[in-house]
Amino acid sequence: MGKHQKHAKLKLRDNDNFAPNEISIVGTNCNEISNLVNCVSESLTNYKLAYFDASHSKNVEDLALESYTFHHKGTTAVSMNSAVNKFNQRVQFSQYDFVFINGNHYQGAKQILVLDNEKEASVLKRLDQLNNIQFVVKLNKDSKYFDFLLEKNPQIKNLMYYEISEIDKISKHIENLIKEKIAPIQGLVLAGGKSVRMGQDKGTLQFFGKNQRDVAVELLEKHNLKSYLSVREDQDIEIENKITDKFVGLGPFGAICSAFQENPDVAWLVMATDLPFVNDAVIQQLLKHRNPSKAATTIKGKDKQFPEPLITIWEPKSYPLLLNYLGQGYSCPRKVLINSDVEIVEIDDDFIRNINTPEDFKAAKKEINE
Repeated sequence: MGKHQKHAKLKLRDNDNFAPNEISIVGTNCNEISNLVNCVSESLTNYKLAYFDASHSKNVEDLALESYTFHHKGTTAVSMNSAVNKFNQRVQFSQYDFVFINGNHYQGAKQILVLDNEKEASVLKRLDQLNNIQFVVKLNKDSKYFDFLLEKNPQIKNLMYYEISEIDKISKHIENLIKEKIAPIQGLVLAGGKSVRMGQDKGTLQFFGKNQRDVAVELLEKHNLKSYLSVREDQDIEIENKITDKFVGLGPFGAICSAFQENPDVAWLVMATDLPFVNDAVIQQLLKHRNPSKAATTIKGKDKQFPEPLITIWEPKSYPLLLNYLGQGYSCPRKVLINSDVEIVEIDDDFIRNINTPEDFKAAKKEINE
């Protein structure tokens, strides 16, 4: 008999130790590290960045009361009881594009090595943590590679190195590390609706001489997006690339979560099947304005008050947000968009008309054929 599997085999999110994308800075004192982080973050204001450090305070007491002090400008000072726990940190840092770590205290999956002649003992102590150095920063002109570094990694001298003053170059290098981890996009065509008002499956309506769900998949694949049909368990659709609802009974919200459960490392361009006026130009606009630093990039009609969740690129960082809303009893994807940091692309309302009833279908088909 095979080994009994207690838990479902889910695809794990591709995280570093504490965050989706992180780097620890090792080799110099804490002040130099935090100065470097502050200077670099001022050059990379397009991204959401965080700094993960340890407190140097000698004594700390348990708080009887945890406090959250909000400022009307949108910043919060938080004081709470919380130990480091990589699973909790991954949730906490899930919305960040990049997290800097003070390598004197915590180990990052990637490292920047600062060469500081005063800190030989400190680097020797952390030699095993230097397993994925991205580049080297020289604190002074005469900063040297310690012998034990060359012994462990003879190639270290071939790594890119910068002077500590070359903030622009260091920032550019870090920006490339952020860009390397931008999620690829896949397409998700929602074909699992019950189509109650239409009286027949909306995915099989034919505006262009074939099933609209196939037209929608082809539209996304034309833009080089590997695309999937989102379907209910009881739907008999013979197609290789399909994702069956795992979050049953939650409509489009459940379909989006099911796609992320299938693959939490891609962004999903989600599109409903009942949008026959969405064309190449609309998809191009959406892709062109995609902002992976936001939770999503979404289309909004110029005269509409709210964005359209069913023609939206949902980034991997939106998955924990969706699950948080679900945990509070909300299953409206639009509610998540309205209350999150998203990129909005405005287009004419005409392109995003929903077809819900037989009358809508007749009128739309007539318009398309004309």
